[in-house]
This record gives sequence, C-alpha cells and structure tokens, in this order.
Amino acid sequence: MKVLDLQCPDGHRFEGWFASADDFESQLARKLVECPMCGVTNVTRVPSAPRLNLSGASAPASAPSARSAQSGSAAGQAGPSAQWQAQALRAIREVLEKTENVGDRFAEEARRMHYNEAPARNIRGVASAEDARALVEEGIDVMPLPVPAALKGPLQ
Repeated sequence: MKVLDLQCPDGHRFEGWFASADDFESQLARKLVECPMCGVTNVTRVPSAPRLNLSGASAPASAPSARSAQSGSAAGQAGPSAQWQAQALRAIREVLEKTENVGDRFAEEARRMHYNEAPARNIRGVASAEDARALVEEGIDVMPLPVPAALKGPLQ
C-alpha cells in the first residue's frame, strides 16, 4: 500500500491509501478520489516523505518504529488549520450522534416542538433558507450546520 498526502483547492489535507502510484492516477482520472471535508474531486498530491504500509513488517530493534516516525512528522506538519479541522469534525460527529435526523421535515418538526405538539428533543435535518428565516421570525432557534461529505454516510 502507498500512503499519499493529498490536498483539495480549499487547503484541506488528507491521506489516501492506494495499491500503487498508477492506481492513484487511475482513480484520480476517474474522479474517484475526493476530499473528505468538502467532497471536491479536484485533489492534488502534496510533497511528503514516502511511507509504505507493510502489514506484518516490523522495524529493526535499533530504529524507531515507523508509526512513531510518522506521528512525529505528522505532528510537525499539523498546523492550526489541521487542528481546527480535527476539532470541527469531532464536534460535528458529536452533534450527529446526539440528534435525530428528521430530514426534509425539519421546519415542520421544529414548529411542532415549539408549539408543544411534539416532544422536545434535539433534531437535525434540511430546511430551505426561506424556511429557516421563517422559523427564526417565529422565535424558533435554528443553526445551519454544514456536514462534510465524509460524515454524510452512516456513522461508524
């Protein structure tokens, strides 16, 4: 396995694991490689130290393990942007885990809860900008939450 450092035009950095460099190029050409934060498929490789994922391989006793060397270099590269992205993903995951997805019925369900026609609970869903404005005008607190493409599937 080849582990490549990738970046989208918005500056989101992430890793991609590929069988070979040719496999990466093939998937990139077919637009199968996408940024886990924003879902864009226009990604590029960024310079990085070569790393290979060799299952079952062990480092010599005198050399530091590959994992500690990788985490050291990753920690050196993890600037404020990478730390912010990690914190944002953790916060969004927590919101997704602690809320009920009501989908397109968000505005309707928020109103039902506000007027005590449904039990109060934490919900999330989809509402148009017009519906969100109407909810705010009615005194119902709402907040947009952009969910990265990587988190839109089932939580694991």
